[in-house]
Amino acid sequence: MITYLIRRLIAAAALLFVVSVITFSIFYLVPRLAGASPESLATRYVGRAATEDTVKLTAERLGFYDPIYVQYGNWAKGLVAGAEYDMGAQTVECPAPCLGYSFLTRQAVFPELVDRAPVTFSLAIGAAIIWVVFGVSVGVLSALKRRSFFDRAAMTVALAGVSMPIFWTGLMALAIFSYKLNITAPGGSYTPFLTNPGEWAYDLLLPWITLALLFSAQYARLTRAGMLETMNEDYIRTARSKGLKEHRVVIKHGLRGALTPILTIFGLDFGLLIGGAVLTERVFNLNGLGNYAVQGIFANDLPKILGVTLVAALFVVLANLVVDLMYAVVDPRVRAR
Repeated sequence: MITYLIRRLIAAAALLFVVSVITFSIFYLVPRLAGASPESLATRYVGRAATEDTVKLTAERLGFYDPIYVQYGNWAKGLVAGAEYDMGAQTVECPAPCLGYSFLTRQAVFPELVDRAPVTFSLAIGAAIIWVVFGVSVGVLSALKRRSFFDRAAMTVALAGVSMPIFWTGLMALAIFSYKLNITAPGGSYTPFLTNPGEWAYDLLLPWITLALLFSAQYARLTRAGMLETMNEDYIRTARSKGLKEHRVVIKHGLRGALTPILTIFGLDFGLLIGGAVLTERVFNLNGLGNYAVQGIFANDLPKILGVTLVAALFVVLANLVVDLMYAVVDPRVRAR
């Protein structure tokens, strides 16, 4: 097990390196290949009224005249040792880990990501609990009551949940439950968990449900398909022939065998959500990582976009690493291998 863990950690580190190289190349190499000059790249960091000499000086200070591998090396060095940016009149320090410096807002990217991360974490964790519990439960019941009214109704609702876009369901939920019925909190409100747990849950209840509706439908269909397959296996009939109670057969043997694909997609979904639930945060005006990335896109602020992209990749890799370890807990065949 220790050897497997070490091997997976090495693979995760290598994957993060590859992702960082590709992401950096997309933002800094591809524009150069498309014909952009160091001066045109530097215009994103100066005002509109900047002179030609100012643009050239900015491009030189930011290292845009250096080869791309030197630029990447300086950026990667900032992750470990921090970085300094020569602004002419002053030198700006970006302490490690430096994911970049926004010259538009005059702020380092990493501290801003840390400030916004609790919002995204809260949104992702609450929604994940709801969609896993609800989706898996409905999927199991639909498989056990195959072709019944409950099965057909649940799968119809699941199909509708997958089909409806989050920006429509979110706006409709806000209009009905927040502004008309005054049941849930309006968009834009967030209370830290340690300040008031009850208010924290109240503010995020509607975003949780709205986001979970999209994912729980997918998990219900996947669980149903997995349960229909595993409940016809020989070991299920053997368990029943031994006199085990039905709920133990379903949960311990049937559901356990159907959890492997669910764990796989959960690792991807949860990792991407931690990286930023863009549409949900925009609809409910939550200042999380996704909203931060959208602001960077609108302002053409590349360090913000690059920082969020790398954080999202980090959490996807970490989530899949945890999922790989969970396979050994869920599936005994993995431990045997």
